[in-house]
Amino acid sequence: MGSDRPGTSPAAPTNRPAGLPSAEGDRLSKRMTALGLASRREADEWIEAGWVRVNGRLAVLGQRVRPEDKIVVDPAAHREQAQRVTILLNKPIGYVSGQAEDGYEPASVLLRPENQWNEDQSGLRWHPGHMRSLAPAGRLDIDSVGLLVLTQDGRVARQLIGEDSNVEKEYLVRVEYHHGPRLPDADLALLNHGLTLDDHVLRPCKVSWQNEDQLRFVLREGRKRQIRRMCEAVGLKVVGLKRVRIGSVSLGHLPPGQWRYLRRDEFFA
Repeated sequence: MGSDRPGTSPAAPTNRPAGLPSAEGDRLSKRMTALGLASRREADEWIEAGWVRVNGRLAVLGQRVRPEDKIVVDPAAHREQAQRVTILLNKPIGYVSGQAEDGYEPASVLLRPENQWNEDQSGLRWHPGHMRSLAPAGRLDIDSVGLLVLTQDGRVARQLIGEDSNVEKEYLVRVEYHHGPRLPDADLALLNHGLTLDDHVLRPCKVSWQNEDQLRFVLREGRKRQIRRMCEAVGLKVVGLKRVRIGSVSLGHLPPGQWRYLRRDEFFA
């Protein structure tokens, strides 16, 4: 009397502190799918984005849960996931556009909540999920500044950097000329059309003097270091390069090192 049946043992007490991940049970993403909260892929994405809590604590990828654990999904998860954001950054000198290289940090490290422009009129606030799969749609080399677009939306990327892209990019370029008092008109005409880079005939573009030491370039393509190499071809040295517009979207008064979201009423073309 009072003893357990043969072959069974009393249930071990649960001494796990509330809220700490369990080393036992189902994977959280599998459990969320079983509960009808999300697909496995969505669950992993939401966990990584910080939209899932278990027993009040932020969940982590690979976490295991028990049946009694309380899983809560941020109500914004569906809405935020459906909206692929595009971010406009005023890139300073010293940052590369894409992956870190040669000891230089990628411009994406500037996309922190404290760097969001206080005049951002998009109505969006920074969220970890907005950093997922965010990629630059075009390049600005390490010595160039100005408008850099980073997006989660493949349609935006194709529009800006696809092979058939026809979106204008406008730059202000400070130059020095050491072969005479000023650049000959014939060389200015050559900048507008007639140059070849890497055995590729460049598309016609618009190049004009903004002031006595600054040119305005409007291009519809973006080969690697294109403007600097175009200038070198006619004897000009670039001492400053700033992108100020892509399509219908201008850099405006966005301060260096700060960023904002593309508004819903803004379109590049």
